[in-house]
Amino acid sequence: MHNPNDTTILEHALEIAALARPLVEAIQRKDRDLASQVRRAVSSIALNAAEARGAVAGNSRLRFETALGSLYEAQAGFRLAVAWGYVSRDATQEVLASVHRLGGRLYGLVKR
Repeated sequence: MHNPNDTTILEHALEIAALARPLVEAIQRKDRDLASQVRRAVSSIALNAAEARGAVAGNSRLRFETALGSLYEAQAGFRLAVAWGYVSRDATQEVLASVHRLGGRLYGLVKR
């Protein structure tokens, strides 16, 4: 079941990917495994949001749930990168704020 919010969620996820790119590149210079995991998690947010657009209501909710899980994984990856000293806290502020906003939107779709 197509929800008009699905498109804006996908666009928001793509914006997060653009914000994440320089951070993932910086993380990769110090820790390839963490960079790969963060890259896959960020990609999964957008891919599952896109898949939800074409799914029926119940499956759509599952795709949004998966996107939310990937969002939490990406968020943890950025926070770990700060904890390990790979990137600064300031460098992650914008992407983490955007992740937080999208998380609220996805949570609302999953819990409705």
